[in-house]
Amino acid sequence: MMTSYIALDLETTGLESKTEKITEAAALKVIDGTVRERFVTLINPGRPISEKITQLTGITDEMVRTAPLMENVIGELLAFCEGLPLLGHNILFDYRFLKQAAVNSRLECEFEAVDTLTLCRHLMPPDEKKNLSASCTWFQIPQSAAHRAEADAESAHLLYEKLKALYGKEREELFVPCPLIHKAKREQPATKRQKEYLQDLIKCHRIDITLQTDTLSRSEASRLIDQIILQRGRLTEHSLSSPYNGFVGGSGRRKGSQD
Repeated sequence: MMTSYIALDLETTGLESKTEKITEAAALKVIDGTVRERFVTLINPGRPISEKITQLTGITDEMVRTAPLMENVIGELLAFCEGLPLLGHNILFDYRFLKQAAVNSRLECEFEAVDTLTLCRHLMPPDEKKNLSASCTWFQIPQSAAHRAEADAESAHLLYEKLKALYGKEREELFVPCPLIHKAKREQPATKRQKEYLQDLIKCHRIDITLQTDTLSRSEASRLIDQIILQRGRLTEHSLSSPYNGFVGGSGRRKGSQD
């Protein structure tokens, strides 16, 4: 059975690893059942955090304003995790974001893991809720701040150790790490034209956001441009002098352009 591992949890701006970003990462290095080292950091997602996510996690734009970007953290995080399997509650969710960040930085990211959610589905009554909080409550595991990366990683670690103590001998096969499978494609950075047009829209409509356009992918820039145009409209008359006025949506092309 797995006795040494990395308990991993990530907080994000949303659910889809291809379009959303990481806001906090926590990795606890567990050796022979005991936490020996911790890697915990807030991460600047390069975009505003929605009110819904702030209510869920407590992480605000102000908290991540001076935090490092993921591209400046991912190498150190992967090095911290190297050589050990991962552990988490619904670990594939976190792995998808980790893998996307690694691929974007041209880094390798292949791990085996044990998922405490899968364990709970096998070992808890079928009609009981099996999210992390409910599972810990069922097995009488104390919890601190839910939906913060370090607290959730700690809870997953304690849950695993409790499950291993209760069921490890009779259900040993459940506690063996399995390969995590997820394919991620490297995101293409936003074009210069997209970034300039996006900044023109923000300035024109006086949108109060701090946006790091250098971190945006082409698809992200396109979605943001389309979202602003849908909610606020295109560039107004007083901005007609802008060389980017007249572009169509987030594609970054002028009306009638064939390139």
